[in-house]
Amino acid sequence: MSDKVPVITVDGPGGAGKGTLSQMLATDLGFHYLDSGALYRLLALAAKRHKVSLDNVEGLTVLAGHMDITFEMDPEGGRPTVVLESEDVSSLVRSEEIGKDASIVAAIPEVRQALLQRQQAFAQAPGLVADGRDMGTVVFANAEVKIFLTASPGERAKRRHKQLIGKEENDSLAALANKVRQRDERDERRLVSPLRSADDALTLDSTELSISEVFAQARTLIRDKLSL
Repeated sequence: MSDKVPVITVDGPGGAGKGTLSQMLATDLGFHYLDSGALYRLLALAAKRHKVSLDNVEGLTVLAGHMDITFEMDPEGGRPTVVLESEDVSSLVRSEEIGKDASIVAAIPEVRQALLQRQQAFAQAPGLVADGRDMGTVVFANAEVKIFLTASPGERAKRRHKQLIGKEENDSLAALANKVRQRDERDERRLVSPLRSADDALTLDSTELSISEVFAQARTLIRDKLSL
């Protein structure tokens, strides 16, 4: 392994299990963790709070460069606490509305450029696990280990439906499946950093796998690549 900070990227569509896998890997390895999707969700939330329209490219770009954000890792390996302007917004940024808005702002080239260096700054010793949609293709194109995690749209909708049970959002499974397909289309067709697997990434399909099985496969790849 070289002296540079090792980076592991986990890309894929929403609902495939990227976040859970990445958090498990970061905890297991003692690495830092980047939830890049949360950055776009945070920007969407900040835009809403500061009354910046989603078609105001200049305003969104300024917000992207100056958002006061932190990720506080859970020592027990749970989901990190997402803090915006000193407020815990972990639940707010996971709403369906913010997710939809995040997909819109993520398609703006100027916004992606403004967030690029902020994302790359997360690569600090002893290492980084970066979760997103263009981590292995753009943000960390030279990462030592790249994983593309996917699952069928139907399975991803089921997982999201299960997450929303008991919450105020009560979309039907059919409605969620439609939203999954729409977001996939937006992410795959956008002109800048479209969702795709890097040529040198290992593709894992989690449709029929438990998270422990996905983790075991990913850990084997990392052990072989990084001797960890």
